[in-house]
Amino acid sequence: MNKVIADITMSIDGCSAGHNQTEKRPFGDDGGDGSGARLHAWMFDTPEENRAEVDRMSAAGAFVMGRNMFGPVRGAWDREWNGWWGANPPFHAPVFVLTHHAREPQPMDGGTTYHFVTDGVAPALARARDAAGDGDVLILGGANTVNQYLTAGLIDELRLHFVPFTLGAGTRVFEGVPPLRLEQVATRSATLVTHVTYRVLS
Repeated sequence: MNKVIADITMSIDGCSAGHNQTEKRPFGDDGGDGSGARLHAWMFDTPEENRAEVDRMSAAGAFVMGRNMFGPVRGAWDREWNGWWGANPPFHAPVFVLTHHAREPQPMDGGTTYHFVTDGVAPALARARDAAGDGDVLILGGANTVNQYLTAGLIDELRLHFVPFTLGAGTRVFEGVPPLRLEQVATRSATLVTHVTYRVLS
């Protein structure tokens, strides 16, 4: 049976993004220009050093993300928006976007199709599992989405990428999540990040 894995990058104080996200500043008040460059420098500035972790992120059979991660458009879909990643997103698999506003599926180049799910985290996961076949399902974020899945007891494995700075405020992983029992199964330090994998026991 496929595993459900949450994979998210966070500051040392637990934030995956700052407040005040906009189209020009997708990570909001992140201590820099809002682009997320500080949080995700480990992916783009030292990709070979972190090749295993990057490859694991792209190996899932299907993905789930929250609407905030998909983009800054709020409310009804009153203009075209197909994610931050351009015409050929890096997923190359079905992506299920949690939203309160219905929208037709959006196929993209390279095998990615965005599906917009309005009936909650469990139905989105069920659809993602069906789409993934024997592959794993990756819950990408943001933090609020990961927290909803942790609260619902739907995560098997948690992959955290800790970046050595603090944001002070923002959307935090584990915010409002009931106490969890985690088993550490892997850890690896790199120049710009420490990767830790936990099995979620309860």
